[in-house]
Amino acid sequence: MAELIYFKIADKYNIIDKPNHRSAHTQVTLRGGGIIFPIAFILFSLFNFSEVIKEYWAFGLGMLAICTISFIDDVKPLSNKIRLTVQFISVVLLLYFTNTFALIPFWAWLMTFIVIVGTLNAYNFMDGINGMTGLYSLVTIGCLIYINSNIVQFTESNFIYYPALACIVFLFFNFRKKAKCFAGDVGSMGIGFWVIGLITLLIMKTQDYKYILLLSVYGIEVVLTIIERIILKENIFEAHRRHLYQLFANEKKVSHLLISFVYSFLQLAINAFLIHSDFPIWIVALMVFLPIGGLYLILKWNIKKQYNL
Repeated sequence: MAELIYFKIADKYNIIDKPNHRSAHTQVTLRGGGIIFPIAFILFSLFNFSEVIKEYWAFGLGMLAICTISFIDDVKPLSNKIRLTVQFISVVLLLYFTNTFALIPFWAWLMTFIVIVGTLNAYNFMDGINGMTGLYSLVTIGCLIYINSNIVQFTESNFIYYPALACIVFLFFNFRKKAKCFAGDVGSMGIGFWVIGLITLLIMKTQDYKYILLLSVYGIEVVLTIIERIILKENIFEAHRRHLYQLFANEKKVSHLLISFVYSFLQLAINAFLIHSDFPIWIVALMVFLPIGGLYLILKWNIKKQYNL
């Protein structure tokens, strides 16, 4: 219901995404459908008010702050300084919520902060085709539900169920050949913040950093693409079409839904191995990064050679 109400508002005030030279879509589509994610947290707060006041207030402030500034940016683009300032404040609140400041040494604070901000923006970079953000997030959240229920309880169950339900609602409108809406920055940042918060809670609870690999497909793609752009002396903060999923969608004309499914299935396979693996983190990381990174480079090289990119 909330999503349908937003559609009417977006249509009235012309909150739309127009295709441009870097787009993977060809039709005007409503932007900001990902507002369902902060709405999901508001609903969680209403039904769990006492717990939110005691335990989740810092997370809530951080999420609503980053979603608000992201939604404004969807409607009217803002400067990088404003967006990064709000991201900084939101991540500090997230680290406070997860008790990270108390559980890791002082020297690791900055590195943790950089990793989280980078992961947040990776979520935004990868939100470019129908189904990607919603399905990939649903896979990760589903694995977190399994871990919380069967391996180690690291948070209240409802705190994971609400974003999962929000993903399902969003996918109903987005996982289509002709999407009814796009997530927008408010969606990618909103669900990204929630997923990162859950993973950080899990890592702090177990002190096992292998769980950062629950987002390894996104991580590998974004890091290798940034390295490529640095080598080409491009501004890494400017929009582009160099991601592998963009090449498949734009040059090879592969279905958005198929690409999103493959990325999500690949992450699901990695997560299944990760959850049940007893190897040290560095071995697990190598077993994930080497084959996936190698596959990424081979596929991208072949496409660039084929289309003279």
